[in-house]
Amino acid sequence: MSKRKLHLKDVKPNAEKELSRADGHNLSGQSNNFKAYLAAILSFLMLIIGIALDYYEVVFFKDWLRIFWYGIAYVPVGLPVVKAGWESIKRRDVFTEFFLMSLATLGAFIIGEYPEGVAVMLFYAVGELFQNTAVKRAKSNIRALLDVRPKEANVVRNGDVKRVSPDTVAIGEKIQVRMGEKIPLDGILTSKKASLNTAALTGESKPDFIVKGTKVFAGSINIEGVIEIEVTKEFKDSSIARILDLVQNATARKSKTELFIRQFARIYTPIVVFLAMGVAFLPYFFMEDYVFKNWLYRALIFLVISCPCALVISIPLGYFGGLGAASKNGILFKGASFLDAMTKINTLVLDKTGTLTKGVFKIKEIKAFGWDEKGLMKYVMAMEKQSTHPIAKAILEYKAEGAGFEASEVSEIAGKGLTGSVNKKTVLVGNKALMTANKIEVNREMETIEDSVVFVGIDGAFKGYVVIADELKEDAKETITNLHKIGITNIIMLSGDKNSITQKLAWELKIEKAIGGLFPEDKLKEVEILKQNPENKIAFIGDGINDAPVLAASHVGIAMGGLGSDVAIETADVIIQTDQPSKVVKAIKIARSTRKIVWQNIFLAFGVKVMVLILGAVGIATMWEAVFADVGVALLAILNAVRLQKMTWH
Repeated sequence: MSKRKLHLKDVKPNAEKELSRADGHNLSGQSNNFKAYLAAILSFLMLIIGIALDYYEVVFFKDWLRIFWYGIAYVPVGLPVVKAGWESIKRRDVFTEFFLMSLATLGAFIIGEYPEGVAVMLFYAVGELFQNTAVKRAKSNIRALLDVRPKEANVVRNGDVKRVSPDTVAIGEKIQVRMGEKIPLDGILTSKKASLNTAALTGESKPDFIVKGTKVFAGSINIEGVIEIEVTKEFKDSSIARILDLVQNATARKSKTELFIRQFARIYTPIVVFLAMGVAFLPYFFMEDYVFKNWLYRALIFLVISCPCALVISIPLGYFGGLGAASKNGILFKGASFLDAMTKINTLVLDKTGTLTKGVFKIKEIKAFGWDEKGLMKYVMAMEKQSTHPIAKAILEYKAEGAGFEASEVSEIAGKGLTGSVNKKTVLVGNKALMTANKIEVNREMETIEDSVVFVGIDGAFKGYVVIADELKEDAKETITNLHKIGITNIIMLSGDKNSITQKLAWELKIEKAIGGLFPEDKLKEVEILKQNPENKIAFIGDGINDAPVLAASHVGIAMGGLGSDVAIETADVIIQTDQPSKVVKAIKIARSTRKIVWQNIFLAFGVKVMVLILGAVGIATMWEAVFADVGVALLAILNAVRLQKMTWH
């Protein structure tokens, strides 16, 4: 995994170069202009006219005129292929499909099969046009990420709004984003509210309504009014730069299947060429009625069929389709190899906080002894104002009327809580250990509460408690249920939270095994134990810095990209942009669909080619069947791969 950071100016040219090429199959940019289609139309019309003249045996259409006519019909579609074959030979790459098609069609002219020579090259050229169109469509979702790159930022400097390049804006500066514009940098919303379209980043089409103080990410579109944002990250470190980096790496990382097919094609093609030579010449030594023209025709059929374009185009196209479909659904794979790896997962290990829960604490229950709830909370809130703990933040969201409660002499005791003075009363706010240390007796029934509890002691007496709980994500239950449905039954939850809370959540979600109270090294140890069984193919889902070692150790590391830490995202192999655990189920389904289509194409291409090769060798198949075995099968495989773009996964 690459851990490098890229500037956008470095990312886009490389990524676009990778996306624009059709794996060596784009003939001088044919699909980029109308000339390619015009050439095919011209060749087709001349071919049809020539076949009609042949059929009606028109007197003047013979000898050199006939050769000249079909030669002119051949040039528009054949010349780019012949040139591409010659360029490959100069690079010492002889056995390419361009060379094979040139050899086969020129051979057809030599033996007088002019219409078939033109037809083979015409169908091949048309097939290339369709292939390039299909490649563009399959890559469109990935290319869309490149198009969301913001090009300008409205920065507020010395009271004026200046339009500048985003990479010149510093952390801490304020930028304005008008309605309909893309947010150019990550930051904090300083306006009262905003409505954002985050579809390019998360795959979610519904608007995201946020309030002042909320994080916003580059690439989101402001859809309501003018908003102001304080920049928190440089352009090169923004969320959109990170995504573009991931996209670039994803297109560069090939799956094992892709790499095998490419290597196989380089061995397979020359073998078939020599077999074709054998078909042309060896019968001379074994047959009395040997006719060179007939056996050369069969050899040419062999050459046409041998072109491996159905494989070398449709296989990468399938993986591009999978990567594009995933990105459209807010899931970023860091390479096609991880699509393959995801299909083999049978053990899923999950973090709890931030993965299955929102990582946002809320007050669940307040119990006061000897006075009213609001009176108790005024003392608690006065103390918690002095703390930065997540639980303090949850308590401070409580609405309590009245003023005049100020805490003084507040000290924080690590692992226990706070002590201090409020309105000349000694106040203790923390866990049971804090109460015990100060000889405050807590009611025994409090010990049965499984959630996090904040105990309150005032002037040496136990006065109440506040129960704090992390909220379960809306789709957490659905995620576990659907994982079981798709065959992932070995699900384990590992958490740093106390074991009673972890076990309660596991029971609620029907997770078979859960362990709480773990340090990061303990989580890593648990995963290493699982890996000792070679049958376990493990995916780990996490979001925090402490999850990074486990993400790296797993066969597939999955990070929550919205709330997740940068370290976790850098380490992971798959990023869930929306922080929804249910997207993991969708990621597995997309990976399985991609794998299925790739193997369907492999069997289709090999099956048809082998059958027509045999028929061609024994003289049954003609050049027309050879065209179907090459271009026809390639188009069928491509249409099959393009299905990924239209699939939905629920």
